[in-house]
Amino acid sequence: MMVRTLYATAAAGVLAALLAPTDASAQDQQVDIGAPAPPPTAPATPTANDTKKPATKPAAGPEAPTSTAAASPIASKRHVPSHALHPRDTSPDSQISDTQSAAPPGLFGDWRNSRTWLGARGVDVSARYASETAYNPTGGRHQAITETGQFDVGAKIDTGKLIGLEGGTLQATLTWRRGDNLSDVAGLNTLQQVQEVYGRGQTVRVTELWYEQKIGDSVELKLGRTNPGSDFAVFSCHFENLTFCGAQPGNLVGDYWQNWPVGQWGGRLHVDVRPGVYLQLGAYEVNPLNLKNNFFVARFHGATGALIPFEAGWTHGGDGGHVGSYKVGGWYTTSNGNDVYLDINRRPIVVTGLAPLEHSGRYGGYVSIQQQITGKSKDGKSLDGLGVFANFTQTDRATAVTDNQAVVGVFYKGLATWLPGDVLGVAFGRTNVNGRAADADRLLPNTPLRDAEYAAEVYYSVTPLPWLELQPNVQWIHHPGGVRSADEVVVLGLKGAITL
Repeated sequence: MMVRTLYATAAAGVLAALLAPTDASAQDQQVDIGAPAPPPTAPATPTANDTKKPATKPAAGPEAPTSTAAASPIASKRHVPSHALHPRDTSPDSQISDTQSAAPPGLFGDWRNSRTWLGARGVDVSARYASETAYNPTGGRHQAITETGQFDVGAKIDTGKLIGLEGGTLQATLTWRRGDNLSDVAGLNTLQQVQEVYGRGQTVRVTELWYEQKIGDSVELKLGRTNPGSDFAVFSCHFENLTFCGAQPGNLVGDYWQNWPVGQWGGRLHVDVRPGVYLQLGAYEVNPLNLKNNFFVARFHGATGALIPFEAGWTHGGDGGHVGSYKVGGWYTTSNGNDVYLDINRRPIVVTGLAPLEHSGRYGGYVSIQQQITGKSKDGKSLDGLGVFANFTQTDRATAVTDNQAVVGVFYKGLATWLPGDVLGVAFGRTNVNGRAADADRLLPNTPLRDAEYAAEVYYSVTPLPWLELQPNVQWIHHPGGVRSADEVVVLGLKGAITL
């Protein structure tokens, strides 16, 4: 019932936006209601990470700084495009510790005017180390404490400033992941990692190397080394538990929908239908070799098919109005997938031991809703008050072991007005084990029957210094691994980041 309601709500929102009178003030943007509010003195000018506005504001004189991002500890997401009909909101929209977004200027600031000098030439650079520590006082095989993290460095080039090619943006990002995963070390046996920044290989890789070009006033084309979760089903990574982080499809079918930090050859065509309403279509290479660690930039062989996502969305709100985002989308991949239950003779694999039945093509759909309920907003971003969100994704039941995920949650900004950038986040989620995979469990003696894993997280985030964010959290996992007989897991976590 809840799933049907989510789909109906998102679809109705997009349809209403298509039929409503045009509002020139509406903005087509990726809403992030969980991001801390910008400082009261933050200028209403495009941030340095805005892909369709100059990365830096032209200086008024020799002493005037050109980088508006330096005025704030938080910068807009690198991987979220802006669109010509609907100017990108100018207030920062991602936390320092959001591991799938650009890092803002930090500890070194505009050292010796280096950022100013680069910004005047259309180059915006960033660097950050994000850390996630976790300890399980209960649950798992034994108690343990682990730390894992990600160092990322990136550069965004405004080709209009650099070489006179207007409307173009070149993005390059290098990531290095390191550390240990509590889910493995302590034997938590969870379906979703309790430290989202871990995974996809503790290695150095080129995560982004793409070019995006504005065509006219309403069309954008992006090509290169990217990933579908950067453009479709986009959601923030403010929480530490993976259940509540990033594009949901990648949490369920990560063998072919590969979220950050994995890069895939691909592209996306984005069309603004009217202010606040967009349609987009993408195509990405499906290559299992992308998940290996023994390469740096990309693989040029080994592709097994193409992933084709599509999305319709509506964003609304501006100065004084409550901001919101409604998305409905889906995907189809031409790559083959193994049946989770049947063999080539359409009998249970666990009984016969034969090769699995192979399916040509896999698919799924999703809905994502964010809505500010109370408080004020500016430039399309909530400044304070309560915001709610809900995400749901359904994959095909023939090939996916975890076939759906549902998440609801709230953000509240300004609980303690004397603390800079404070945000309270609360979320609940359910990750379901495919019933057909559970049928296979029933055929194996002494095998626990899997059903669904339930997770919850509460965090409180503060930014005591412009270059430092600290975010303690508590996680609770019920039926870890979807196994009803498994002991409940409690995790005490600390997520934080330093930007350079």
